[in-house]
Amino acid sequence: MKRIVAVIKPYKFDEVQESLGELVETGGITLTDVRGFGRQHGHVELYRGAEYVAAFFPKVQLEAAVEDHHVDQVVDAIMQAAITGNTGDGKVFVLPLTETIGIQTEQSLVGAVQ
Repeated sequence: MKRIVAVIKPYKFDEVQESLGELVETGGITLTDVRGFGRQHGHVELYRGAEYVAAFFPKVQLEAAVEDHHVDQVVDAIMQAAITGNTGDGKVFVLPLTETIGIQTEQSLVGAVQ
């Protein structure tokens, strides 16, 4: 299994959620509001006549546990739904998931994410 972590623009989440909802392979997702920056490194904004550097941008981070043979399909769905073509669209990380255990059922591996 793999853990997929995607950091995307907040207003693209609904499209990503809809895209993932069409896939039977995802057992669910977790969503977290986050702030950060990548290559854009912040920019100067004007607030009440004073300039300041907006160094961190609002993003959402979604996570899903996915079986190995469905990873490409899930990553493609996220990327197609989240892209705007502009700097700051986000990133998708695919990480190994060594074990998953459901708290209520104490079920291990694939059964725990369904």
